[in-house]
Amino acid sequence: MVKFKSKTFYSRHYKELEKYIFNDKKTLHITTSKNNLVPDTENYQFLYIAKNEQIPESVKGIKNQYDLIVITDLAENVDDITQMFNILYEKVNDNGKLLVTSINNYWYPILEILEKIKLKEKSKKSVYTSFNKLNNIIPKTKYVSVNYNTKQFIPFKLLGIGNLFNGFCEIILTRFNLGIKTYALYQKKSNFKKKYSKTIIIPAKNEEKNLELLVNRIPKFENCQLIIACGKSNDNTLQEAQRIKDTNNIFDISIIEQTGKGKANAVFEAFELCSNDLVAILDADQSVDPETMSDFFSILENGEADFVNGTRFIYRMEKDSMRFFNVLGNKIFQLLISIVISKKLSDSLCGTKVFHRSLISKILEWQKLNIIPDPFGDFDLIFSAAYSGQSIVEFPIHYRSRVYGTTQISRFRDGFKLLIYFINTLLKFNSSNNRV
Repeated sequence: MVKFKSKTFYSRHYKELEKYIFNDKKTLHITTSKNNLVPDTENYQFLYIAKNEQIPESVKGIKNQYDLIVITDLAENVDDITQMFNILYEKVNDNGKLLVTSINNYWYPILEILEKIKLKEKSKKSVYTSFNKLNNIIPKTKYVSVNYNTKQFIPFKLLGIGNLFNGFCEIILTRFNLGIKTYALYQKKSNFKKKYSKTIIIPAKNEEKNLELLVNRIPKFENCQLIIACGKSNDNTLQEAQRIKDTNNIFDISIIEQTGKGKANAVFEAFELCSNDLVAILDADQSVDPETMSDFFSILENGEADFVNGTRFIYRMEKDSMRFFNVLGNKIFQLLISIVISKKLSDSLCGTKVFHRSLISKILEWQKLNIIPDPFGDFDLIFSAAYSGQSIVEFPIHYRSRVYGTTQISRFRDGFKLLIYFINTLLKFNSSNNRV
């Protein structure tokens, strides 16, 4: 006889939490029962609260501040949930996050029936709060909702059949949020503007005549690193990059000779040299005005988002800046990606993106999980940001036609690669089985 067991259920749950946890950031996990699934380390600590009446004093007694506070099976038992959110506000760092996990209230009667017929282990009776109710309760002046999703339809393995069926349900039904376990992620609103050091990665192949003009147009940020990643070119791109480095006294410029092929490889090789707080990707062809980097960086420094995605589809594009089939492909992929990550984007392949350097570790994790390479890197960046619970906003840019050189994108060959990548992503992004 198949029986719902908490071990499989919570093993998947803790694997799901790993998406949101950064090794270099401090996490506190507040939960109701001890387990041996996650070690209590310096950067990942637990607070166990055994009885409901202990919740207020235990939460008030938290001495440190954290980048992420996770609440598991607690919100439904607290007597004054608004008070708890207000207390936790003081315990979360600026722009830190609060992850509230619970049982989906749709499943409450089903789980009761399963307990009565002894197909599920008995659990303590609770009142499960829906996401809509939680959103109405949480103080809007203190928190902003980042995302909400549910996981697990079949909480047992059953010789692999349970995993297969569960994964199928998660992929097909993810948009309906009908899973047993809920995950509501909130971000603390920032009180003040922070000043961050900056790194701008410039992938450059056959861009000899664009480089100097581009670098001269970049705003003169304080403490700014430029990394020019030079691909194997038919012109003197590498030599021009070296000349700019030797004569420029504004930026800290590093130059790498790309060992692989493609824009994505150039960006990922440049990651190894990133030394500053914020990282930006800026194409060398001047199709995006470098002056807009100030606006991109300001969004993160003002605490308005963790990840900024440029969009070319708000303003009218310059003539000949993008061919028809490129526009069509962009629109299709933008729609598909928006469905998978549950975040409406207007552009998925704009080369300009800005994010915190800490995201690089999650990008590398995502690449290992997804396996299929992304030829441009844009999908890897967007999916890893959404996968790890980063708040994402778009910033509109004026898309210009090239002044020098020709596009290095093959519409059909690269479009096919992106389609294969997307199909594999669909299987990986929404299935908790991948992390068990």
